[in-house]
Amino acid sequence: MAKRLIFLLTLLPLYLYGQSLPADGPLTLRPLLQDLGNRLLQGKTGSIVAINPANGEILCIATHTPQGYDVRQAIGKPQAPGSTIKTAQALTLLSEGIVTTETAVDCNKGFIDGNIRVGCHQHHSPLKLKDAIAQSCNSWFLVTFAAMINDNFIYEDKNEAITTWRSYMQSMGLGGPMHIDIKGEEGGLLAGADYLNRRYKGKWDGKTIWWAGMGQGDITVTPLQLCNLAVTIANRGWFYVPHIHKDTKNKRYLTKRHTKVDASVYTPVIEGMRLAVEKGTATCLRTTYPVCGKTGTVENPGADHSAFIGFAPMNDPKIAIAVYVEHGGFGSDMAAPMAGLIMEQYLKGKLSATSAAKASKLEKTRLSK
Repeated sequence: MAKRLIFLLTLLPLYLYGQSLPADGPLTLRPLLQDLGNRLLQGKTGSIVAINPANGEILCIATHTPQGYDVRQAIGKPQAPGSTIKTAQALTLLSEGIVTTETAVDCNKGFIDGNIRVGCHQHHSPLKLKDAIAQSCNSWFLVTFAAMINDNFIYEDKNEAITTWRSYMQSMGLGGPMHIDIKGEEGGLLAGADYLNRRYKGKWDGKTIWWAGMGQGDITVTPLQLCNLAVTIANRGWFYVPHIHKDTKNKRYLTKRHTKVDASVYTPVIEGMRLAVEKGTATCLRTTYPVCGKTGTVENPGADHSAFIGFAPMNDPKIAIAVYVEHGGFGSDMAAPMAGLIMEQYLKGKLSATSAAKASKLEKTRLSK
């Protein structure tokens, strides 16, 4: 085992830095996590990013594409976040007073508005905030996001509303490059007033863009940004810019950054993420330590993408993670189980026999579009 670790540590810079990653100095990456992540992604296109919430150190940045490893899959390929973004939406809506934890929305297998129908999971109705997160209710987030954009009492107009929404998202590290110490980072799309007025020639409102409320439409992010979102939630409102250089002296990576979110609203959102694991869409992650998570199923041409963000343990977070597997199906099909294995490897030091068997099964699974 010791020889294998030395071998991995020796080859890791060369293995990763074929895509312009800096190789100077010791790295924060954990070889065992990197090895496990790369094995899990074999035969798939996707990425796994894990960060230490306490200091912003990147613990794992595993990727796989048809051409092999490519770090840009994790940091330079913005895609729709799907329902993982509902955590950020809930934090914004609560902070702005658009909703409370008691706000309830009806959902009967989906939402109908005229000739538009949006499907949803089978669950009880109506749902309040925590259950809406746990059950990943599309109806709840479509209705409440549209309500924020159309609110003419709190905001002067839709332009001010969307600008306010965008500022919250940006404060959580979404929408633009965070300037990590890896080349090739890209931003993404957070629809702002100028963009929307150009695209829709001024003829838009909350319903035009309500798809962003459930992580589709005019919003894209990278897996790295999703992992950082999980970090901000784990830390209840702050983060360090992610980095892979150990013991960095660069102030950019040593400066604590705070989100715009009101500190008091993290508790109910975290409780909703915990509920997702206990009895919601992420029950595959039930374990001896409290995991908080949010699944995402991203609609696109072909099979859905599978996504997940989360952290553990709940009240003493040691690891935050994002997994994004293209054409992997529901978030609970591929992304969540992979995240669970990475977290277990990190927190426990090894996989149980049951988990090792699950890892082997995932490794052998091959996906097609």
